[in-house]
Amino acid sequence: MTDWLTLLEDHWAWLIFAALLGIGEVMIPGVFLIWIAVAAAITGLVALALPIGLAVQFLLFAALSIAAVYGGRRWYADNPVASTDPLLNDRTARLIGQTVTVVEPISGGEGRVKVGDSVWTARGPDAAPGARVRVVRAEGTVLWVEGH
Repeated sequence: MTDWLTLLEDHWAWLIFAALLGIGEVMIPGVFLIWIAVAAAITGLVALALPIGLAVQFLLFAALSIAAVYGGRRWYADNPVASTDPLLNDRTARLIGQTVTVVEPISGGEGRVKVGDSVWTARGPDAAPGARVRVVRAEGTVLWVEGH
C-alpha cells in the first residue's frame, strides 16, 4: 500500500497547509494565522511554478512568514480597525469621567474609592468618606480624582 503523503506533490502540501491555516484563523480569530497562510500559499505557488527543492521551500516559507507577519502588523498599525467602543478592554480608561464615592478618606493625597462593587486606590485632594469625586486619570490600578 502506498502512503498518500508520499504521492502528494510539494506545492499541494503547501496549498493545503495554507487552507488549514486560513480555516484556523476563521475558527480562532487573532489576525495572525492569516499571514502565515499567505506565506504558505505563496510558497505553494512558487513550488508549482519553479522546480525548487524542499529545503529551499522551507527557507522561502520562513522568509515569507516573517515578511508577511511584519507587513500585516505594520498595515494594522497604520490602518487601525475602527471600534464603536475603543476602551472595551481598558477598564481603567473607561472609569475616566465617572463619579465615585470615597470609602477611606483621601488624606495626604491618597485614599480609597468605591467603583461599582470594588474598591480602588485613589490619589487627589483631601476628601472625607462619603464624598463624591470624579475620576480624571488612571494609572494602572490607581485612580486620580478631583472634587466633584
